[in-house]
Amino acid sequence: MSKTETDTHDIGEAGDRLSTAPREDGSDSGGGAVGGPVLGPVGWIRWFWRQLTSMRVALILLFLLSLGAIPGSLIPQTSADELKVQQFKDAHETLTPVYEKLQLFDVYGSVWFSAIYILLFVSLIGCIVPRTWQFVGQLRGRPPGAPKRLTRLPAYTTWRTASEPEQVREAALAMLRGRRFRAHVAGDAVAAEKGYLRETGNLLFHVALIVILVAFAVGQLYKSEGGKLIVEGDGFSNTLTQYDDFKSGSQFSTEDLAPFSFSLDSFTGTYEKNGPQRGTPRTFEAAVTYAENGGPDKKAVIRVNEPLQVGGSKVYLIAHGYAPVITVRDGRGKVVSSGPVPLLPIDNNITSTGALKVMDGYRDPSGKKEQLGFQAFFVPTFAGAGKGTMFSQFPALDFPVLALTGYHGDLRVDSGLPQNVYQLDTSKMKQFAVEGGTGKANRLLPGETMTLPNGAGSVTFEKEIKEWASFQISQQPGNGLALAGAIAAITGLAASLFIQRRRIWVRAVKGADGVTVVEMAGLGRSESARLPEELAELAATLHTEAPTAPEPAEEPAEESEGAEK
Repeated sequence: MSKTETDTHDIGEAGDRLSTAPREDGSDSGGGAVGGPVLGPVGWIRWFWRQLTSMRVALILLFLLSLGAIPGSLIPQTSADELKVQQFKDAHETLTPVYEKLQLFDVYGSVWFSAIYILLFVSLIGCIVPRTWQFVGQLRGRPPGAPKRLTRLPAYTTWRTASEPEQVREAALAMLRGRRFRAHVAGDAVAAEKGYLRETGNLLFHVALIVILVAFAVGQLYKSEGGKLIVEGDGFSNTLTQYDDFKSGSQFSTEDLAPFSFSLDSFTGTYEKNGPQRGTPRTFEAAVTYAENGGPDKKAVIRVNEPLQVGGSKVYLIAHGYAPVITVRDGRGKVVSSGPVPLLPIDNNITSTGALKVMDGYRDPSGKKEQLGFQAFFVPTFAGAGKGTMFSQFPALDFPVLALTGYHGDLRVDSGLPQNVYQLDTSKMKQFAVEGGTGKANRLLPGETMTLPNGAGSVTFEKEIKEWASFQISQQPGNGLALAGAIAAITGLAASLFIQRRRIWVRAVKGADGVTVVEMAGLGRSESARLPEELAELAATLHTEAPTAPEPAEEPAEESEGAEK
């Protein structure tokens, strides 16, 4: 028998049940070993279940889940941005078929990610439930009695005292209970145990992982997320038709949309003018007026990372741009279109592009109904004529210039095919000849007018330039649950790492010479330098109640020799 086996045999029940971890006795090992048992169907099922619910497999699955989330962060996801996914497919024609077969464009909804997720969920539940019942049984029981040989324990001390064994045990019991040990007298010794919060923290950590998994599932099933671009002075009501784009979980219903509305009063953006940070936003905020469920109007300011929380939803400020006010008149001077035209930024200095579409109300010089389209290119700070570039030099409205290219014909908005509101389909249109038929776009300053050829009308770039802000309205019902799970996981992990579960025994018996022999020993859940220190403190305290007995005096040497004669 090895030393480890001998120690375990001598310690016996004293070292048992310090942990709720399942034992590995090898009784259900595979049947491939020579002379081993042959497992039937039930035996294999039991073996598979024990493997699945082991902590080792749970950690492997958790690691695989983390690895599986990596492509979801690096590769565009259909659930987040279909346009980026399409752009990625167009740019990577070779990789696209492989990624599609592996479901890498929809990682979190893929079969393999769901399989890992469900297996981890089952593994954690199968691991936690039996350990919880075992731990409850330990809490209801008493610390085991002292082993026969306390000297084999990692922390040990002993001394002799003149006090009676009963007195020593009573003093030890009072001392240990005063130190918040669970203690009782078991035979000729006092058995005590402390540090149950370690196992409680361990179980709390694993329960918290389940809570986080549930929160993730709830968030994916019941979430909603949509975007809305709003020009200063316009508003938004939280209904499905108001969104520019909208995505939701499979169990989400439009009836779950929180009843609220808000309007964009103004957007304020200021930028660093000098130095290496030139153009960096310093102020980036949207002033809004909102109302919840038909209630009174309230004022609020939305900033980056400071969303508006209303009706169970969060409204995030995510982008900003300009909306030049453009007025279009026909050949008779009748206004056929007038208002701000939001344009999309294409660089950090808010160089912007977009389109203005006049779909109804316009007639050409002959009186025939026709549609107009204008491709717009806007720079808030123009470099100046002859500078060789039309791109903006600064994000603020220091020198705004608008370039327009006009078309007439059929916009194909009635073809039944969806169109991007910021792009023109010029397949059925002709470009207006400008500046002697060169085909170049007209550059306009605020207040200037571009006259269309052959009496087709005019386009005016009004002096007013409005700003727009883009908002993301999201509803994540699992966020609160996930936060609670994360806090519980950190708390449980801290308890399991920094609290040591340990047992202390104090044995007091009469020696062969009638003097009481006191033995103290300790055993921890894991080896720690703190256990001998704690045992020394306890021994010092008990020693004041049961001090060391004086050694018996030795007889003089002369008397001894006389006695021999």
